[in-house]
Amino acid sequence: MKSRTKARSIALQVLFELDLAPDHKPGEVFQRRINNEELSDKLSEFTREIVVGVIPMRTSLDDFIAQHAPEWPVDQVAVIDRNILRIALWEFAV
Repeated sequence: MKSRTKARSIALQVLFELDLAPDHKPGEVFQRRINNEELSDKLSEFTREIVVGVIPMRTSLDDFIAQHAPEWPVDQVAVIDRNILRIALWEFAV
């Protein structure tokens, strides 16, 4: 797996867990995932940027998805798919 792809995969895991367990603390979830992986500092930072970038924008990203895919209510989209879309939209926006 390419390095940036691996970083995105870890960010996806963090966002997925936070969607399913909103009471979990983002920093703790992120740190736990990073500790289980061998990533360079640069890739760890890239992963952190994704997570920290997506979390505060979830509502606006979900609104954008809902606006452009009205036949797919965001709350009915699979959690994994919803977070892949969020990450992709965030990366396009950055």
